[in-house]
Amino acid sequence: MTKAYLASALAGAMMLVSGSAAMGAVAGEFGNYCAMGLVNGIKKITACSTSEKIDGKTYCFHSNAHTKKFMEDPAGNIAKAQAAFSGQ
Repeated sequence: MTKAYLASALAGAMMLVSGSAAMGAVAGEFGNYCAMGLVNGIKKITACSTSEKIDGKTYCFHSNAHTKKFMEDPAGNIAKAQAAFSGQ
């Protein structure tokens, strides 16, 4: 009986962990670095709670102010962020 209990508890825990990881994780471009930070030469990792989708890709930002500034010239800023990220 103990084996059966442990097996079902372990299976339930595995389902809970895999489900919560899938729900909470956001995969952004540039390894979740703030895209506007990269434009400015600052490498700051984010939780990606503030983000913007552009051409099907998710870009993460440190704040709404960074998002707004980035969106003034998204194509130009993406190119700058990509150059900064590639030059790590």
